Amino acid sequence: MKEVLSVENMRKSDAYTIENGISSKELMSRAAIGIYKSVAWYGKIAVVCGKGNNAGDGYALAEILKKEGFDVTLIILDKNLTPTSRIFYDACIALDIVEILYDSSVELFGYDIVVDCIFGTGFKGKAQGVFEEAILKINSSNAYVVSADINSGLCGDSGMTSLAVKSDLTVSIGSYKSGHFLGMAKDHIKRLVNCDIGIRPIYKPYQLIEAEDCKAVFPKRDNFSNKGTYGYATLIGGSCEYSGAVKLANLALSTLKTGAGVVKLASARSLFDSVAPYLLESTFYPLSHEDGSIVFNKEEIDGALKGVKAVAIGMGIGDQSESYQIIKYILENYSLPIIIDADGLNSISVKDPSILKSTECTVILTPHPKEFERLSGVAVADVLKDPIRYAKEFAKKYGVIILLKGSTTVITDGVDVILSSSGCAGMATAGSGDVLSGIILGICAQNPDKEKMLLNTAVGAYINGVAGENAEKDIGSVGMLSSDTVKYIPKVIKNIL
Repeated sequence: MKEVLSVENMRKSDAYTIENGISSKELMSRAAIGIYKSVAWYGKIAVVCGKGNNAGDGYALAEILKKEGFDVTLIILDKNLTPTSRIFYDACIALDIVEILYDSSVELFGYDIVVDCIFGTGFKGKAQGVFEEAILKINSSNAYVVSADINSGLCGDSGMTSLAVKSDLTVSIGSYKSGHFLGMAKDHIKRLVNCDIGIRPIYKPYQLIEAEDCKAVFPKRDNFSNKGTYGYATLIGGSCEYSGAVKLANLALSTLKTGAGVVKLASARSLFDSVAPYLLESTFYPLSHEDGSIVFNKEEIDGALKGVKAVAIGMGIGDQSESYQIIKYILENYSLPIIIDADGLNSISVKDPSILKSTECTVILTPHPKEFERLSGVAVADVLKDPIRYAKEFAKKYGVIILLKGSTTVITDGVDVILSSSGCAGMATAGSGDVLSGIILGICAQNPDKEKMLLNTAVGAYINGVAGENAEKDIGSVGMLSSDTVKYIPKVIKNIL
């Protein structure tokens, strides 16, 4: 996994590094060298410098470019320099690098490469005045845009913005920051690389999951094995109001395609005729219902869970009172992984989230921001501004694993944080969350060990996202369906293993 830092962790780690013998001048020089080595430079180059040490990175880079014989111009938005930035600015002046003090008449058309060194990772709020103007001009310049450390205007922690530079390449300095992945970051960063300049984090970093990390959750498959070797799993969901029989079948199929041995789809008996034609490899387990919605029956739930290694509940289940009773019963009487999504989450929100605290089950909750608002009482707008913080707080308070959905998914048990940046715009379609729950269920059925649940959940998010990316490449983002993601699950796993 790759290390990802909060802005505060990066700031304090940077200060600690300086206090222990590496000067800020040396670190700024290393940053500039890293940016220089990351780009195939050509033509006319504009380095747009704003405030603080991010501007200093630009001056240090301009010095290198000039010495290497490139045609470089400084576009300066603010002449209030930090002491370290002043060193490199003075070096640029000594080399007779052309400098232009920005005003509204300055244009960026005609430059082949524009380097964004306006704001750093500590930026918050909204770009205004000359900074706003410069960002808009960078975005309309038709140049190849390189952002130093982070795209100016993006929040370094949340990736949210009202206006930010859109880059072809962003060169992160020191370590990746959470704002490179969360929120709107993917819509602003076309390509992202990191430049290690020798700063080690002083606090525990977040982790970004990669393909190599996924191998650990898939047990070696021996010839001397059978379907029971890889786990029985149960899905409890569906109602007459949940119209997608195919979605229910895809939910079950995603669990099988992830490697579970057997999947039982436990749903309202009235849905059998509509679901059965699509449920080719899974087993339908009928449950009592009233007006098409599942009702709690202890004996039936025990039958549905007999011999299973993991359970998922809530997808389209409907009636909040009955689904809450089912979830409460499972939490009080079983000790297996339980993935709760959709209507299951809403039922807990309405009734009593405290039931999550006293259970032998490993509880995995998979809310999107609005569902998380209902669970936690934190407004969506605030969640988007600080998703890691709120997810960690909730997970720690209730002793659960939270998978908070987004353009980059946050997975946490309240102590450790894993980010999964896989996924694409084409997955913004009905049923994508169901497929995700099915994938996580399939992984948990094969690996019911409590110690692996955080990784299981993160791997599920990663596989779901990569499968969606593969589907989008073939189909396109507009016409893509969640069932298209399901088709690519085996290929993703094959490539991982």
